[in-house]
Amino acid sequence: MNLQQSVRTCFSKYLDFSGRASRPEYWWFVLAYMIAAIVSAFIHRYLYVLVVVAFVLPLLAAGVRRLHDVGKSGWWLFIGLIPVIGGLVLLYFNVQPGEPQGNAYGAAPT
Repeated sequence: MNLQQSVRTCFSKYLDFSGRASRPEYWWFVLAYMIAAIVSAFIHRYLYVLVVVAFVLPLLAAGVRRLHDVGKSGWWLFIGLIPVIGGLVLLYFNVQPGEPQGNAYGAAPT
């Protein structure tokens, strides 16, 4: 999966919190968000706010699907609210390879 496919997939699953997201899908989408946020911040702060608002729900949905891929419930996303430790735990979960076989959240993403 490349950057363009990842962005297309994540925006087409805008509010789809079910299923699984592969590592490349998630990380390419996060990279696209970071690039869009940085570029828009240099242009104008209202454009930056618009980019953040446009990406917030797809980022949450992709994060939940990524957690599903490693066999965790989407509720684990709330651990990110704990300063430092929560972010490190989420980073650890997100860099893990997904389960190669199907799990309770669906078949392995291709």
